[in-house]
Amino acid sequence: MPMEKYRQIFENNRKWVESKREHDEGYFERLSRGQSPSFLYIGCADSRVPANEIMGHEPGEVFVHRNIANVVCNTDLNVHSVIEYAVNHLEVDHIVVVGHHGCGGGRAAVKSPDLGIMNGWLREIRDVYRLHKEDLRSIEDEEARYRRLVELNVQEQCIRVIKTASVQKAYLKRGLPKVHGWVFDLAD
Repeated sequence: MPMEKYRQIFENNRKWVESKREHDEGYFERLSRGQSPSFLYIGCADSRVPANEIMGHEPGEVFVHRNIANVVCNTDLNVHSVIEYAVNHLEVDHIVVVGHHGCGGGRAAVKSPDLGIMNGWLREIRDVYRLHKEDLRSIEDEEARYRRLVELNVQEQCIRVIKTASVQKAYLKRGLPKVHGWVFDLAD
């Protein structure tokens, strides 16, 4: 059964290519020429959150970086390389940090289970909780508390993006990019 699912991916891809060419013969030729996205999307790696689709954009229109709980960690060379490339080479106009209610990373950070190598990563969200503990502890409903943590996490990650040298230099030079924080609910 696992190999059938694996093989099905290639069949799905073949059908997708066929359908794209049916509607637009030059689709892949144009796509292969390069990209000029207006947006850098920094979001959660959750498989239920397809970046381009939720924004209503086609491939090439959104530069995407995803990780657990949409964290912009100071020591993460990957996210900082993505920001640097998006800002200085692609010259994106907008950076959006996107979180979602029902995020497993936020819940795991609060529950404090031992998750091995992920413990260090989740510490970033635990720090958000620590910074806002009075606000969060005043929320009696556990689900509402998690939802608020997701919102605060997005806010804190936006601040981290704004603090990067590449974003600050680009903003002084051209008044862009603008940094936005978005939160959505998987239920709707």
